[in-house]
Parts: sequence; structure tokens; C-alpha cells
Amino acid sequence: MAFNIVLVDDHKLVRDGVKTILERGAEFRVVGEAENGADAVHLCRKSQPDIVLMDIGLPGMNGIEATTELVRHCPGIKIVILSMYDDENSVVSALRSGARAFVLKKASSSELLDALRTVARGGSYLSSQVSDRLLNRIQRGDLETHDRSKLESLSPRELQVLRLVAEGKTSKDIAVMLDLGLQTVRSYRKTMMKKLGVNNVAGLTQLALAAGLASWNNPDANSVG
Repeated sequence: MAFNIVLVDDHKLVRDGVKTILERGAEFRVVGEAENGADAVHLCRKSQPDIVLMDIGLPGMNGIEATTELVRHCPGIKIVILSMYDDENSVVSALRSGARAFVLKKASSSELLDALRTVARGGSYLSSQVSDRLLNRIQRGDLETHDRSKLESLSPRELQVLRLVAEGKTSKDIAVMLDLGLQTVRSYRKTMMKKLGVNNVAGLTQLALAAGLASWNNPDANSVG
């Protein structure tokens, strides 16, 4: 029996390439595609696939946030991150959000298939480059950061708003991107300032950047993210 997979990436070229790899065999069947986090969550809650292959750099709700939402609402779905990002913060954040595997986009097709097979059997998988860097970071003793711990009091939705604020989006922009009311967004900002002990947007932005939050969805405009 084939495992049903949903592909989530904002570049159709990437989705088509992965689909071509998966269609060479009978182990995995692509049953849906999404190009942003919000659509991915909606699609997966409706179709309940076995596995989601998730990019990180998505417009609006990024892959980390979408993974958090899926783990909360669809705990039976296994999520594999497929990303161009290989920095430790992205990897750690992905695993903490509930992802079962982290594979780099520069990996070979055989490695991607190995990761999917491992996760389908209930295991976890890290690309070798990623696991080596994480091991080095653990050995240095700096896996935890005080900057990120400051954000632990925020809800997933507040983290979404904070990231967009740090990327320079206005309250009106954020309301449109997240399908929220303008006053709701302003309320989130006030609540976050109180929780984090800052008095203005500049303070929020500084905390988000220091924790690496904004970098999750800031790939080079010409790259495949």
C-alpha cells in the first residue's frame, strides 16, 4: 500500500521535481499540493495524508508554524522538512515544532526516499550535514539560547505576527496575510510587547531578529526557497 503525501512548497518547479522522483516507484503517492502554510494546514486537515513534505520558507504562515499547527490538529500526520536552510536554529525549531525529519534540498533523490521510508515506518531522519552541525553545536553547549527562550511565552499565532512585524510588515499587511482583523493584529502587538517587556515595534523586531525568527522566511529573492 502506498503512503499518501502532500507536497508544500511555494515553487512549483520544486514540487514537480519531487513528484517526478516519487512517481518512479509505487511506495508514495502525491495526493495534494500547497504553496503556503495556511493552505497546507487546510488541505491536510481535510485529506489526512500519511506524510507532509514541508518547505520552511513559505509566504504568510511559514513551514515551522504550519508544522506546529498540523501537529496540534492532525497528530497522526508525519512531517518531513525539505529545505534549503541548514542553520541550526531552523533545524532545532523544526524538530521542536514536531517534524520527524529534516532533509536539505541539495540532498540526493535516494536520500529523500530514505528519509520518507524511515518516517513512514515511524522513525526520524536528519540529513548527514545537518546531524553533524547539530552534534557540533551540542558539544559546544550552546543548543539553547536565551533570546529564543524569551519567545516561549508567545502563542503560535503571536509568533506569526511577531515574525511579520520583524520583516517590516504593517499591521494592515499582516491582517491581510493572516486573514485577521486590523484591531486583532494591533491587539496582538500590544500583548506581545507586554509579555516581552518592550515598549515599541523596534523592541519587538530586535528580539525576533536576535532569536533568528525572521530569518526563517527571508530567502534570497532569486533562490529556490
